[in-house]
Amino acid sequence: MLRLRNSVVSGVLLSFSLLLTTLISTQALAQRIDQAQAEACQALEQVRNLTITSAAIRDNSQANNPYCYVRGIISPAIHFHAQLPLPANWNGRFLQWGDGGKDGDLDFADHRVAEGYAVTNSNMGHDNGVEPGASFGFNNRQAEIDFGYRAVHLTVMAGKTLVDQYYDRSADYSYFEGCSQGGRQGLMEAQRFPGDFDGIVAGAPAFAYQALNAAGTWNLQRIFRDNLAGNLAVDSTGDGNADSLKLLDVLHEAVLGKCDVNDGIVDGIIDDPLSCDFDPTRDLSDLMCPAGSSSDTCFTAPQLQTVLDFYNGPRDDNGNQVYPGKALGSETQWARYYVPFTGNNMGPSKLVGVAGDHMNYLFYEEDPGVTIPNVRDYQYQARTDGPFPEFHWMDFDINDFYSGKGDLMMSITDATDPDLSQFLNARNGKLIVYHGWIDTLIVAEDTVDYFNDMVNTTFAGSLSAASDNARLFLAPGMGHCAGGPGPNSWDKLSPLVDWVENGVAPDSVTAVHRTNGEIDNERLVCSFPQQAVYSGPAGGQNDAANWIAENFSCR
Repeated sequence: MLRLRNSVVSGVLLSFSLLLTTLISTQALAQRIDQAQAEACQALEQVRNLTITSAAIRDNSQANNPYCYVRGIISPAIHFHAQLPLPANWNGRFLQWGDGGKDGDLDFADHRVAEGYAVTNSNMGHDNGVEPGASFGFNNRQAEIDFGYRAVHLTVMAGKTLVDQYYDRSADYSYFEGCSQGGRQGLMEAQRFPGDFDGIVAGAPAFAYQALNAAGTWNLQRIFRDNLAGNLAVDSTGDGNADSLKLLDVLHEAVLGKCDVNDGIVDGIIDDPLSCDFDPTRDLSDLMCPAGSSSDTCFTAPQLQTVLDFYNGPRDDNGNQVYPGKALGSETQWARYYVPFTGNNMGPSKLVGVAGDHMNYLFYEEDPGVTIPNVRDYQYQARTDGPFPEFHWMDFDINDFYSGKGDLMMSITDATDPDLSQFLNARNGKLIVYHGWIDTLIVAEDTVDYFNDMVNTTFAGSLSAASDNARLFLAPGMGHCAGGPGPNSWDKLSPLVDWVENGVAPDSVTAVHRTNGEIDNERLVCSFPQQAVYSGPAGGQNDAANWIAENFSCR
């Protein structure tokens, strides 16, 4: 019995020893693999034909798999980075991630890296920590060129070199994905560098860059003129502070009352704002304030004029349209960008963000002056003497747009060329453009006009021929790149990949709207010019329970 017991113990000890040896061997192997991966990544610092400042393994916030993170510089001031999945996790695809606003930083796309994409992005040639807003362009033509088009293209070239080095082969496919500034970058790439990508997603593209910023400044001038007489925020308490935005809700409800039902569903969304017959002068006539009074339930004459100006958009003194007006149905979005009130400290984001200094540094061939000390001070008298004169955004003249004074900068920043034949025809590239209809920062109507111009120029006016390579998706009730009361969220990249690699052209995408994380509206967003039409249970179109994709069809 003792001999048997000793034999059992010996067997257990032997099994434990073997297990321990296996674990130690596995751990050692894992450590060797980790070390090899770290060394392979760090070796990118020695790439002789790029200026690489660092390369190291980094954790991914969106996945358990780490990746190789690389930073580099392209002369004179373009900083870029690359997020390279480990070779075992790479899906064989390269992706340039687009930027937003005036950029000046490095943007990460951890979610795309988690999906296996090798991703690059740049600061567009400047750092906003030292040159915020548009100030990087102050008497700096090189920085303006880098911002306009050079930084994206050269970052792509650098990224493809890193891919070749790290994976020992080229990417199977190359893609671009971006919205707003990123949308402009995407169209600029298709126009100037058609060989960079197999497919491009350009959302809410800021392609008419100078026009939309001139219009943004002009819209701010409409609000702030005459000591804020036409401000759509109202002092509801009599303390001198514009605290109430209720008037925008009154306007929005008036528009919905006129046009919401046009698409067959009463859901607070206008599917086609261009078909809405709303005339503020006529349709707000019973909502005008008595002479000499004001409140947040009625409109004064100056406020009505502001509404008209926003809908009509800026024209110069010769009647030339500079940029389209705001879409009907977008009224609730105006406050964020244009309306000064106590909630934004009298500084709407268009003023304190992308337009307050644009005309100082990025519109004219010769910069007219530095930004005033406080862009909120609309009554400030700019100092125009000395070595660094000031220029006030209130002093911008919309007549300068067609005067030729901004033509040089338009040639650098604008992606308005409708001839995409090299990208779409010669290269057989694929282009997806999307835009939210209630986007009030970049107006969707302008994107529709560009898309139609592209069809006319590149495909001799044949929308059918164009649809083999380019498609436009207009999302009702969606704001700038996201948000809004309508379905506004979907994977922007996967339909493009399926189209490029499998030939499956997207006739529609399924978009959802979430409230507190729960989906409460889902429907198709159709390829232009088709629209989603309710085709579910008869009589159930106004029941939110029926707002699911299968109850809609594209017509």
